[in-house]
This record gives sequence, C-alpha cells and structure tokens, in this order.
Amino acid sequence: MIVGIDLGTTNSLVAVWRNAAPQLVPNALGDVITPSVVSLDEQGRVLVGQAARERLQTHPQLTAALFKRHMGSAREISLGTRKFRPEELSALVLRSLKDDVERAFGEPVTEAVISVPAYFSDAQRKATRIAGELAGLKVEKLVNEPTAAALAYGVHQKDRETSFLVFDLGGGTFDVSILELFEGVMEVRASAGDNFLGGEDFDAALVQHFISSLRQEKATPDFDSPGLRNRLRREAERVRQALGQEAATSFSFSHAGRQWELTISQDELQRVATPLLERLRVPIERALRDARIRVADLDEILLVGGTTRMPLVRKLAAVLFGRFPSMHINPDEVVALGAAVQAALKQRAEALEEVVLTDVCPYTLGIETTEQFGRVYEGGHYLPIIERNCVVPISRVKTIQTLHDNQTHVLLKVFQGESRLVKDNIALGELSIPVPPRPAGEVELDVRFTYDNNGILEAEVKVPATGELHHLVIEKNPGVLAPEEVRRRLAELAELKVHPREQMANTTLLARLERLYQEHLGELREMLGNMAGSFQQVLATQDLQRIEQMRVEIAQRLDELEGSPWQ
Repeated sequence: MIVGIDLGTTNSLVAVWRNAAPQLVPNALGDVITPSVVSLDEQGRVLVGQAARERLQTHPQLTAALFKRHMGSAREISLGTRKFRPEELSALVLRSLKDDVERAFGEPVTEAVISVPAYFSDAQRKATRIAGELAGLKVEKLVNEPTAAALAYGVHQKDRETSFLVFDLGGGTFDVSILELFEGVMEVRASAGDNFLGGEDFDAALVQHFISSLRQEKATPDFDSPGLRNRLRREAERVRQALGQEAATSFSFSHAGRQWELTISQDELQRVATPLLERLRVPIERALRDARIRVADLDEILLVGGTTRMPLVRKLAAVLFGRFPSMHINPDEVVALGAAVQAALKQRAEALEEVVLTDVCPYTLGIETTEQFGRVYEGGHYLPIIERNCVVPISRVKTIQTLHDNQTHVLLKVFQGESRLVKDNIALGELSIPVPPRPAGEVELDVRFTYDNNGILEAEVKVPATGELHHLVIEKNPGVLAPEEVRRRLAELAELKVHPREQMANTTLLARLERLYQEHLGELREMLGNMAGSFQQVLATQDLQRIEQMRVEIAQRLDELEGSPWQ
C-alpha cells in the first residue's frame, strides 16, 4: 500500500487514494492533523502528536518540535539522556502516521510519497528520504509542497486549460509555484521560496514584541528557559489565531504569582510582522519573472498552509495579485491530499490516467571556480551547471581545466544558490577527483550534474585524458547520513517503545490538564487539579465506558476554557 504524507514543520497529515479520490486518515485521537512533536514519557516510551505537544512546556527537556527546520544538518536534539537527529524525530512522526493507516485499513503500508518544501536543498531532501527509510517506508517519490497542492486542485479541472500560482505559507516554510494545466498535463513553470519563513516566525515576532514591552519592568522571568519560552510561543500562536477573528486581543502571561498583559490589535500585528511580510514579496517576484508570466495572465491564486488563514497575509496576497485568492480546499489539508494524488499517479489509478506532471529544479546548482582577470586569478566564483527552474529530470555538463602544473587532484565544491560568489551561496558538499599530473590547463574534466524527479542531485566527472568516469556521492556533508549509519540508527529506533495507542486519548487529556494547571492560578488551578485527580481515579477502575464519558466531559470544559482557534 502506498500513501501520501505531508511531513510539516508544525503539523503532519497522511492520506490515501480511495474510491477515485484522496482521503485523509485520522490518528488515534480521531484528528486528521498530527502535531509534528515528539516526546519521551517517564518510562522512556515515545509519544507523538498532540500528547507530545501538550508536554512542550511541562516537560521541555523530554520534548522536541520544529525539528524539520534542521533537516539536512548534523544537529542533534536531546530528549533526556538520548540524542536524536532531525531525520530520526521525523521518522517517529512518519512511523506514527504509517501506524494510523495500517490500523484504519488493516493492511501494511510499505511505500510513501512525501511532500517537501520546493526550496529544500539536496541535503534536506536526502534527509527526508532517510527519515522515510528509518520509519520503514520506501519513499517512492518526493513531491514539492506547492506542486502537491496544485495536484489536489488540478485533478478536478483537468478538462480545461488554466494557469495558477500556489502561495504556500506553512508553519516553517514559504513556497510559491506557478503552474499551467492543459490537456491533462500539469506543468510547473517556476518555483521559489524561503525555508525559514512561516507561522513560527510570526509567533516569534509576537513573543519578542511582548518581551520588549516589559523592558521597563525591574523583575521579569527568565524568558530564555525552555519551559517559559514554549509557553510564550503557545500564547503567541493563540494571539495570532485570535486576531484572525477579532480586532484586538490580549497577550497574557502569568508566572510565579504575577500576571503580565499586553493588548495587541490587528494593526499592531501588521506593524510587528512587516519585515516578514516584505520577505514574502521576493520569491513571488522571482517566480513570476522566471515563468515569464504576468499577474494578469494568472487564472487563479491558491492559498495553501495554515498561516494563510491570517487576515494580513490574505490582504497582502489580494494587494499583490489584484484579486481575492482561492481557498476552496482546507489550507492545512491540501498538501496531504495532493501527495495522495501523486501516490495514485505512481499506482496508475484509472481515474488519473490522463494526468501528467512535470516539475522544475527550484534553485541553481553549480561549483566553485577560479576566474582569470588579466594576469590575476581570483577564486570563489560560482559556475552554474543546472540553472533554476529548468524542467526535471535534467542533466547538464560543463567542462573545467586544472589550475596548477602537475596537479594530482581537483577539489570540486558543490553549491546551491543564485549569487555570483560562492560565499553567498549554500555549500552542499565537496568532491575530490584524481587527475594525471600535467601542465596547468591541459587536463580537462567534464562535470555532469543530474537532477531527478525527486529533487536529488547526482554528480559524475569524466576525465578524458585517462578515460576514467567517476560516479560520485557528495561527501563531507554533515546533513547526509552514510548507509551504515542509517542501519545503526534504524536498529536503535526499533528498540524504542511506543506509548500504547489505546491509551493515547487519556494520556493526551492528562498532559493537557497538567499544562493548564501550570498556566493558571487560584480557583481555576484548583479546579484543574481536581479534574486531573478525578480522571486518574476513573482510569484506575479500567471501566472503559466511564473513562470515555468522563474524558469527553472534561475535554468539552477545557475547550470552553481555551477556545478553539480558527473556528
């Protein structure tokens, strides 16, 4: 069985193709959205999703979130005494989604199409594939998130020609893609993006604004402590979502018997978020320029990603494009639905026989070279081999020469980016090529880059002087695990015990009660403590009917206390 997965920065979803349509699969709590959060409980068992999210502020030393932002890096995240790579934590989320599907349909899931930001680098894409492997999945394909969203929309209108722009602002990344649909062919014309721009950045800006407002206070808490920082970010998220419905709301924070409040209006949020909103313009302008298309020629603007629910983001989109954008499909769900469409395409589903998808390489890939200016040689220059927004799969070759007499090796440094100098681009790795010792310039090397449909870069170098062909893997890239390291970490993850699924609803409610108990004071705190104690007593009876009844009653009271965002 093959599934489509939206592995998001803040939330993840899984969908399958059933009855000629994509279908979202709920998790153990009955929700189709699973927070991309991982925690270890007191017994060292893995918690994934809402239960883990509730523990971010109560057990910050045992809980991790936002790890997708570190995919493709060598960063390790500590949970208690254990350390995890970002792809390992992502694997635990993927494994949870995989289990949800297997329980729902009673058959094993072996393959997956996983969505990635269009602007993910080679290392980030390889890390995503490794995460799938660690979760026990064969990653059949990586699909760019805006392309997946377009598939979810386009599958319903394949009988007409149309051009549209996908504006995808999620929790951690921003992507924009321009696509054309004609005669059953969906062609990506151009993509651009920012891997560090999303709802989390708007929350961080609100947190910083709140902390700055307290500078006149003589005694303030240590806002750098993980527990308090997570509480602030959660409150900022609530404020941001509340401002989607209200003209103003209060940013409220209590600690050690003290209370701080700051009223924030939509106009104030606009001012705080202005630098982030300005950053949205650059990828849009680049994509339009590369696609050689005018805004007026676009038939539709599609908003994707939960952060596009913000009124100021929708307003900006309306101003930039001169029309109101479309949100026919839930922006949180559309990427997962599109990934399931891509999975169905891989399975050659009958309802999708006529749909053909083409994509592009969203960034330029090249190497470092030395340029000659008169008699002066200057290193650090960028030689593009595959230029951004070329249709994939693609293979391009460039010829270079040795620089020094009797040179025995050429060190190729591979980069991603658009700047003239490599210091302003992103280093992907280094390749060392043996060459015969000859006078400078006499030995040539044909450097070929191949970029496939999954966004994975392969490099090979031919040395005509010797006839040798070197098939090379990018080395010295700390973001890519070696095969033997993948096998070792796979064995370690297999030893981790997963919190029992049948207890997840109860565990989540207890974690939520604990969080709210820490957040509140006085009579409300006492009431929450009594709720938790009473619920634990009922759990001890093992009476499933009583447990479910009480769980529903408490959850309803907590919903009334907290309110439901985006409703």
